[in-house]
Amino acid sequence: QCLLSGSWRSDTSCRMVVSTLDKDNRFSGFYLPGPAAGYSEHLTSPLEGSQQDIGLVPQPTFSFTVNWRLQETARTSVFLGQCYVDTNGEETLHALWLLREATNSPAEDWKAT
Repeated sequence: QCLLSGSWRSDTSCRMVVSTLDKDNRFSGFYLPGPAAGYSEHLTSPLEGSQQDIGLVPQPTFSFTVNWRLQETARTSVFLGQCYVDTNGEETLHALWLLREATNSPAEDWKAT
């Protein structure tokens, strides 16, 4: 069915927990980076996103934003992907992501994404 609600774990042991989708296919939840992410602080960070209506598309696309709760710097990640259902009915998420770090000046902008 490709419902994002529930708990998901990435190949690098990052964990995403998504609340129930509302009537507009929006959701919220939290994200916890795995050890491979390399953050010195493993803090749970809020996420918000949306998914295509599964009534219209059986393997919907989705997007969500994570605003990291890190004391060392301000970071935001955006994930964009699609949910797939294999022949056994197992759901898998495939996603691309960008990480943006706050900088002190426009001159440092080139290294922030």
